[in-house]
Amino acid sequence: MKRVFLFAASLAMIVSMASCGNQNNKKAAKNADAAAETKAAPEYKLLDKPQVDLSEFPVDKDGYYVIFDGKTMKGWRGYGKDNVPARWVVDNGAIKFIGSGGGEAQEGDGGDLIFSHKFKNFELEFEWKVSKGGNSGVLYLAQEVTTEKDGETILEPIYISSPEYQVLDNANHPDAKLGVDGNRQSASLYDMIPAKPQNQKPYGEWNKGKIMVYKGTVVHGQNDVNVVEYHLWTQQWTDMLQASKFSQEKWPLAFELLNNCGGENHEGYIGFQDHGDDVWFRNIRVKVLD
Repeated sequence: MKRVFLFAASLAMIVSMASCGNQNNKKAAKNADAAAETKAAPEYKLLDKPQVDLSEFPVDKDGYYVIFDGKTMKGWRGYGKDNVPARWVVDNGAIKFIGSGGGEAQEGDGGDLIFSHKFKNFELEFEWKVSKGGNSGVLYLAQEVTTEKDGETILEPIYISSPEYQVLDNANHPDAKLGVDGNRQSASLYDMIPAKPQNQKPYGEWNKGKIMVYKGTVVHGQNDVNVVEYHLWTQQWTDMLQASKFSQEKWPLAFELLNNCGGENHEGYIGFQDHGDDVWFRNIRVKVLD
């Protein structure tokens, strides 16, 4: 009789443990599903605004389209807008952003500036300078991305879909000391690959910039030296995103868009960033490499 009792007690314990195990497994599975759900990118749409005709722009002796004539803003408009925001002006032969001092302004008379034509394989050359402690960037392969929240359409920031060539006063802006190994300093692939050698000229002086995109290979140049090279749409690219602020865990929408930046056609806009500080760009030209 005692053995029967012990057997029954043991059996009850086993059943209870199995039941608890099943509940724990279900709970773990539920938590995993919830975690996966939070990491999924929200639904988004891409704006499809008319593009300018490149044939309307002059071609220089080196075969580059001159997309800024030093006098007008022909071909340029605000990101997600139909006009040029008031803080972007022509100043002594350069495009200047008049700083607001408010960080990434993006609202009202500010916001990022784009050239209204999508490029696929290209080489972009430009010159830039910043004010003391200035911060900006050159974006490429950018899309105009919107999401919906509580019935309201939200224009997502340009860098959510675009790699960024950092423009920064390395000596005076705190971002230069953040990131990893200097990967937020000028000409770096922002937050992913540091520009090496770092050959930036001080604030207030003109720097030469170059961005080449050709069938997934990307090169950043600064002051006539190639300082960054990487390859889009590869495992290397995905791994870099996962190790950055744009990882699937930290920013699912940015990860999805950047992992396939340029979209189906692997093409997008060139843009200049409003980061709230005075910045200038001039001698802007693009050679189409298709």
